[in-house]
Amino acid sequence: MGAVWEQKAAEYLEARGMKIKERNFRNRQGEIDIIGYHDGYLVFVEVKYRSGNDKGYAAEAVDYRKQRQICKVADYYRYIHRLGENIAVRYDVIAVQGEEIEWLQNAFPHIYMRG
Repeated sequence: MGAVWEQKAAEYLEARGMKIKERNFRNRQGEIDIIGYHDGYLVFVEVKYRSGNDKGYAAEAVDYRKQRQICKVADYYRYIHRLGENIAVRYDVIAVQGEEIEWLQNAFPHIYMRG
């Protein structure tokens, strides 16, 4: 079911001007569902789906631990693609609740890892 909603999310984003570069980018740290460019930003998108409200809201599933994981993977993506520190980055969430899609732009800030 997740792949179906990730596809719908990608179509939704493209229809609103996002240029998608990659989907399901993985490394040993984790995965980012969608990576693209929108309004001058390199955007890392997490897609969350909930069929109803009985297990909470989709957006709530992107907790601090998940945000940290996404940031680690995003740092690696920027490193291997030689995208410097000066590139504007944004973290978005596509929250799907039932059949309703909500695009939360700039859903959380970058979480810096301690060295």
